[in-house]
Amino acid sequence: MPQEVQTMLMRTDPFREFDRLAQQVLGSQAPGTWSRPTAMPMDAYRQGDQYVVSFDLPGVSPDAIELDVERNVLTVKAERRPLELGDDVEMQVAERPLGVFSRQLFLGDTLDADRIAARYEGGVLTLRIPIAEQAKPRKISIASTDSDRKEINA
Repeated sequence: MPQEVQTMLMRTDPFREFDRLAQQVLGSQAPGTWSRPTAMPMDAYRQGDQYVVSFDLPGVSPDAIELDVERNVLTVKAERRPLELGDDVEMQVAERPLGVFSRQLFLGDTLDADRIAARYEGGVLTLRIPIAEQAKPRKISIASTDSDRKEINA
């Protein structure tokens, strides 16, 4: 298994993925709840000495996003709340999903979970997770006693 795959594995719930596919195919708009959140779309890639993970969260307020790391499991939860439109507004079309969205990632020991940087811009939450110093490749010098020996001519 390549090191990149071992470094960051995604936790998957086959039923959650099935629910996500069913929602896409059947057009179900059932909102996610805190006990059964909906999966959020994401991209993940390695860029130099860090992993970059981006989550699509359009329409989510930054204060409605939670990031937690516990025992190398990174949990991202977000809630898209309904707009407060007022009493004189009559909704005509409501297609944007509301509710709770969540995703968990397993961070391998080769990642530095203490130095995760998070930025939320344009409806996209981007995390930058550096590779731990002890996991980076390095050169090891080799000491030799042969060079210290002097030849004695008799």
